[in-house]
Amino acid sequence: MCITISHSRAGQNLHGAVFFAPWNVGATIFAFYQPGRFSASEQLSMLEKHKITTFCAPPTALRMLILEDLKSYSLSIRECAAAGEPLNPEIIEVWKKGTGLTIRDGYGQTESTLLVANLPGEQLKYGSMGKPTFLYDIVIADEDGNELPPNGEGDITVKTNTGRTNGLFTEYFGEPDKKKEVFRHNLYYTGDKAYKDEDGYIWFVGRDDDVIKSSDYRVGPFEVESVLLEHECVVESAVVGSRHAVKGFVVKAFIVLSAGYAPDEQIAKEIFAFAKKNLAAYKTPRIIEFVTELPKTISGKIRRIELRASEEQKIIQHLKGDHEYYF
Repeated sequence: MCITISHSRAGQNLHGAVFFAPWNVGATIFAFYQPGRFSASEQLSMLEKHKITTFCAPPTALRMLILEDLKSYSLSIRECAAAGEPLNPEIIEVWKKGTGLTIRDGYGQTESTLLVANLPGEQLKYGSMGKPTFLYDIVIADEDGNELPPNGEGDITVKTNTGRTNGLFTEYFGEPDKKKEVFRHNLYYTGDKAYKDEDGYIWFVGRDDDVIKSSDYRVGPFEVESVLLEHECVVESAVVGSRHAVKGFVVKAFIVLSAGYAPDEQIAKEIFAFAKKNLAAYKTPRIIEFVTELPKTISGKIRRIELRASEEQKIIQHLKGDHEYYF
């Protein structure tokens, strides 16, 4: 078995997935360092040339790969996994059409190993992180430590009084107060919101700080971003809250367009209409700003905190983005 890292920067924080886990079972590791900008065609050529059989990549890289003619490559891949941030259903569908393979998503943190996963042989639900692994007792809980019923949105937590915490961190070095914040009610609070459906599958909503409070509604950015990615001209999207005098916040989408498209009012109108058709009214973006790239961590996660800070600064200074449109 061979595993490849999809990007020189995006793979730096995925050591558990692509280095330590394969080494533990004696697997061969193939790491491809790609300096400069990410090239999807070069990446696919390397997968083909070196007959990689197991492929792990962050959604950021996968969004670029599915824009290529996947069927033109003779790949030897048997298993595909995603890591770094939640995987949009659209990526899974396009990748399967082009390669015949299903990408298996999962959820873990720097503070833990893999907590939730779509393990081999299990039935997948596109867009779900899967089910809790055998290593942990995972509970969707409220702030008081009560387990929520199916489809109830709450915090992803780990029970700490069952003896099944192998791989979970014990403390933040030199920060005892921070430890007290996350370890309470015999639970470890991950800081991520999700819900569990009737079949036990867990669906990611967003980080606590990322959830948008608009009027009396709570909007998770991931669902909105996933719908926007289904539009043919959208290659990447990030959703945050933008301050509003009446509603508190409205949904704003930062969008990177696919090659061949230029930002203008007509494209903005098309995306607004598409979102309105496929989302509940309170989840529909009211503002779109076209950008050339999104800020990301070294592991490929979108830094919504940076977008929120930028948006707040623009509002304070009464500024408008160069390519910003309103619904």
